[in-house]
Amino acid sequence: MFHLIKRHPIPIRAQFEFVLVLTYAVPARSLITFLTPGLRVDEWNGYGFLAVAFVQTNHLRPAALPSFLGKSFFLIGYRIFCRYRCLNGRNLRGLRILRSDTNRKVMAVLGNLLTHYNYQIAQVEIERSTGSLQLHIATPDSSGDVQLNANLSHPDGFIPDGSPFSNEQEARRFTGPMPYTFDYEQETNSIILIQGVRKHWRPRLIPVTVSKLGFVQQDVFSEAKPVLAGCFYIEGIDYLWRRGVREPLI
Repeated sequence: MFHLIKRHPIPIRAQFEFVLVLTYAVPARSLITFLTPGLRVDEWNGYGFLAVAFVQTNHLRPAALPSFLGKSFFLIGYRIFCRYRCLNGRNLRGLRILRSDTNRKVMAVLGNLLTHYNYQIAQVEIERSTGSLQLHIATPDSSGDVQLNANLSHPDGFIPDGSPFSNEQEARRFTGPMPYTFDYEQETNSIILIQGVRKHWRPRLIPVTVSKLGFVQQDVFSEAKPVLAGCFYIEGIDYLWRRGVREPLI
């Protein structure tokens, strides 16, 4: 019965002080093994996309509570852009979360209790100024280690060298966060749909120098050769995760 409480059963609100997302392009076929039954790669021109999100989260709490009772955390999420076809025929775009890191133990404990997001503890150092954001993240197994420097003062519309995107419009197809997160419940062979709601989502495309990103440097990605496709930054977003909804797979 433990799986029943891991369905994201409580609506959650938070404010994102800032969000930085790195999107990596890999051959779509290389991501299939990371997906669960019912999901397929959100493919574009033969590519699939792995997103790494760095989020300073404030006032996170059950939606029914006032903001002053919320807590602040730093969150790192590793997810794949994917699609799911509902029982009613709707074709949804969303994310399949592979791993989540946080700098607070309470967030890891509660997150793993109520979701399938696979939270782990990380040490996070943030150096933020008007024109730059530096992140230094260390994890016990090193696979979540990160060192990067984001240029916040650069004009919007930057596309990294080697990106499969040729213009800003193409890159924004994969800015995230997508409307849904998809969990798989093995006990009932079901998909759990968690809808995210936000307003005024218009991130800027900026340059980011990535010195280390342990997750994409693992052996499992050695043949896929991930390419940095786009980097996005935004501040001051109110966010709501609705209660999870279960759909059995046929």
